[in-house]
Amino acid sequence: MPSMQPAVVGKATTRDWFGLIVLAFAVLLIAVDGTVLDLALPFISSDLAPSSNQLLWIIDVYSFVLAGLLITMGTLGDRIGRRKLLLIGAAGFGVASVVAAFSVSPEMLIAARVLQGLSGATLMPATLGLIRTMFTDPRQRVTAIGVWGAMAGGGAAAGPLVGGWLLEHFWWGSVFLVNIPVMIALIALGPLVIPESKDPNPGKFDLVSAGLSMLALVPLVYAVKETAAHGFSGVNALAAVIGLVAGIVFVRRQKVLDVPMIDLRLFAKPAFSTAVFTNFLSVFALAGVLFFGAQYVQLVLGNSPLEAGLLLLPGTASSIVTSLVAAYLIRVWRPATVLAGGLAFSAVGAALLFGLGVDSGPTLFILGFVLVGAGAGIALTLTSDLVVSSVEPERAGAASAVSETAYELGIALGVAILGTVVMSYFRRGLDVSGLEPSQAAAAQETLGGATEVARSLPERAAELLSDSAHAAFVNGMHAASVATAVVLAVTAVAVLVRMRTRV
Repeated sequence: MPSMQPAVVGKATTRDWFGLIVLAFAVLLIAVDGTVLDLALPFISSDLAPSSNQLLWIIDVYSFVLAGLLITMGTLGDRIGRRKLLLIGAAGFGVASVVAAFSVSPEMLIAARVLQGLSGATLMPATLGLIRTMFTDPRQRVTAIGVWGAMAGGGAAAGPLVGGWLLEHFWWGSVFLVNIPVMIALIALGPLVIPESKDPNPGKFDLVSAGLSMLALVPLVYAVKETAAHGFSGVNALAAVIGLVAGIVFVRRQKVLDVPMIDLRLFAKPAFSTAVFTNFLSVFALAGVLFFGAQYVQLVLGNSPLEAGLLLLPGTASSIVTSLVAAYLIRVWRPATVLAGGLAFSAVGAALLFGLGVDSGPTLFILGFVLVGAGAGIALTLTSDLVVSSVEPERAGAASAVSETAYELGIALGVAILGTVVMSYFRRGLDVSGLEPSQAAAAQETLGGATEVARSLPERAAELLSDSAHAAFVNGMHAASVATAVVLAVTAVAVLVRMRTRV
């Protein structure tokens, strides 16, 4: 293993802060690209006529590839240079965006999304790893990571709004071309304001470990996403088993390698392991609440997609603000106290959602989501800082990839597990008596499916089905919100206990 060398601590230069701006915009675009496509799907369906399976792959293959390659790309950046990998990824992302924008078939668009996911996997850990080496002063580093986290959260929130504006003025390919100017700027300015950094003694790159990491993460993410969308199936179970077995083999291999892809000894450090787990759970809660909350404000409260997006903005905005504020809070209180406090905010926010009803109006949901988002913003900044500061700068890429992987898995599992809780209550509580078998099956698939079926029924039958669907869905939200609140509250206590020795 490379020896731990004390980093030279000094104040960041003006060049470093300009470099942070360039990195922040790269992160912003990656996050935007994860959500900007949603509103374009009807236009893509009309133009390219994909099958239902092809449409799902267009949506999901980006996150599958991104999650599967994060660890590999983080380690590769430590070896060949994080700036070099960043610039290669930016060029690849730009090319993939052009191909996606001008795709003439579903297969071409899916291939472009694969390339976007591959390029995105090079960008995310490289940006966080570079921040670790550019900002050696702890206070400045946590501020820089706060900016990085704010851009990640802001991009995800801005995606639907940016996509909606572009689709009102241009064709669906414009949602991909918006990436090009920023990627060109990154390639042009990156070498001028971002210093190169890498591990001077990286050891041999283990291709077997790289393959195992992908074989573990891609099937696992696939299984949870597909289960959340379509329910349990033999294929999903097989994918989960493959992922878990590959993960076990990967872990065992890391223990015997002289230079492992991931140094598992890091997880023995309370700060590192607690940070990774907390990152996962905070994003788990945020993604789950966003998943069922978006349906609640649209399909239960009856808001349009644009109105729903605006109602969700305060929650995502609170995440952005607290990502930045976290850097200043830890100057007053210990990091463990701030982190536990953020989790407590999220727990209270999730608990407030238990008070939602079919006719509650949006105010209580907005307040609950604001608190959940605030806690997630604090957690993202502090856990990312704890992870990268737990390792020597030369290994920052690999460490940040672990944090990013926890983030991606948190999103996938938050939607899958909390979505499954909501839908199990929904399906059990939905009254489909009097419906044809095909109508009943469609209504039980999703809340949106029940809404569509209701539109085809006579007025009284439609009213009964809608009332039943709304009540059953809200009951599922209650169960999911209570479970989320309990998990977050327990995690907050665990953070205080496990990190009690940290100053």
